[in-house]
Amino acid sequence: MQLTPPSAARSASTVAAAGEPRAGLSRRTDIAVRTLQIVLALFLAIPSAGPKIIGHSVAAESFDEIGFGDWFMYLTGGLELAGAVALVVPILSGASAIALVGLMIGAFITQVTVFDGQNALTPVILLVLFAVVAWVRRQKTVELVALVRWRV
Repeated sequence: MQLTPPSAARSASTVAAAGEPRAGLSRRTDIAVRTLQIVLALFLAIPSAGPKIIGHSVAAESFDEIGFGDWFMYLTGGLELAGAVALVVPILSGASAIALVGLMIGAFITQVTVFDGQNALTPVILLVLFAVVAWVRRQKTVELVALVRWRV
């Protein structure tokens, strides 16, 4: 049984000091990706999740056309809001980006099959941006998995 968390057991060569980008990630890249995470989180929380969570008529009409009704609209809005919050929490950022890639795959499929591809490019662009965040923050995902395994 391991008595210390994985983060404490790692050598200093693999993990940068707290608050600094990990080894191999330039400061400029780290700042650019953090900025991207904030912009994506704001987009997800306000114009995307907001209308779904408050049940705005435009969002309700779209989800009625999908055929799943209000419960799916609220679920989707809740997932987007949770993803937006997790995207700006450092330890959750990589895992959140991966989950949001999955959400965008579903949004793309829905746009193509239900709405004849009218706005199919939007989820594709977001998917690519979330994939970039997931790739750059992959070490955070590894740390999260190690932390969860250590506690179990």
